[in-house]
Amino acid sequence: MNTRNVLSRASIVALSLAFLALCALAPAAEPSAMPWDTRALFQAPKSAPAEGFSEEGVSALFYDGVPYKDTPTRVFAWYGVPKTEPGKKVPAMVLVHGGGGTAFAVWVRLWNSRGYAAIAMDTCGCVPRGSYNKWDRDAQGGPAGWGDFEHIDAPTTDQWSYHAVADVVLAHSLIRSFPEVDAARTGITGISWGGYLTCITAGVDNRFKLAVPVYGCGFLGDNSAWLEAFAGMGAEKSAKWLGLWDPSVYLPQAAMPMLWVTGTNDFAYPMDSLQKSYRLPKPPHTLAIRPRMPHGHGGAGENPEEIHAFADNILNGSTPLATVTKQGRDGNKVWAEYAAKEPITKAELHYTKAIGKWQDRLWEAAPAQLDTKANRASAELPEGVTVYYINLTDAHDLIVSSEHEELPAK
Repeated sequence: MNTRNVLSRASIVALSLAFLALCALAPAAEPSAMPWDTRALFQAPKSAPAEGFSEEGVSALFYDGVPYKDTPTRVFAWYGVPKTEPGKKVPAMVLVHGGGGTAFAVWVRLWNSRGYAAIAMDTCGCVPRGSYNKWDRDAQGGPAGWGDFEHIDAPTTDQWSYHAVADVVLAHSLIRSFPEVDAARTGITGISWGGYLTCITAGVDNRFKLAVPVYGCGFLGDNSAWLEAFAGMGAEKSAKWLGLWDPSVYLPQAAMPMLWVTGTNDFAYPMDSLQKSYRLPKPPHTLAIRPRMPHGHGGAGENPEEIHAFADNILNGSTPLATVTKQGRDGNKVWAEYAAKEPITKAELHYTKAIGKWQDRLWEAAPAQLDTKANRASAELPEGVTVYYINLTDAHDLIVSSEHEELPAK
């Protein structure tokens, strides 16, 4: 976090309620009110090789960013493309790193191995030299991340969220311009703060055919990891930040299918905020929620096969993930109906009896009854459950989740 203040819990709660009350009075932004000039951002930026950077199988480059404090900027990125037949165009993924991260070549290579071109850019004015959360800054880079709460009164175009989203959109424009890429088949995924940026970008750049935020979501002013930062800013500045940069402002404009990947106890983005977020876009959404999913890059946030399957279905026409078509509860009996091209082999009830902070709740699991003829999973809730959802697992060990339901504590 960029802003830390030592405040009593009572003060934090009071200030949080105050700025949330102010936010409730502010209308949601319309596309015309967005600060980004999409006409300019949808043009491929100038790019050049980034000398002095080398990783196996990928190319290092700089591309032009948007001005920062009236000074031109450049953005570092790794780009890779799979081996393919001459003249054949491939789909592409835009990869947005999370807090403390940078452009990761290994992530690009992962998607290359799947048959995709991929670009991973740094969104904090850095280059991938140094160590995690201590990357070297580029002399021509834009503002540092994350959140940039302390600069909320700076010009909008000098704030980190503005630059980071612009960096992502420009990376998309760049990769679409490459002759080996099919510009009609592109997707985006991002992790943590990168998931946050993915949510905003989904509402800004309608050229993407799919979006997969991992952990990240909107409603940061509700009960996210940054409440102390907002409390320290005060109600007026917090409301200003949330009105400008919270993903909930932009998600209603998202026009592509979205897969939301997260865990039940994510330290930064709790499940209730996630639910409010995935209900905002009009297109269908898919959920993949694992109990206590670790938060991070690498295997945790980059490798879930549901992301690969989701992209392959939309961009390559492969078998789709299962879909929860309907769900409900009759007393303590809960159920979910589904459609699936691959056999569903397991259904599981996930539940907690706890209340309080989502991050601290103990989640338990129990088998659910699976009726493959009726395409229906059902279970009986144990006594005292406060929240539950159902996971369906197919023959390839891919999961999809029902929406969670909160029950009043007894």
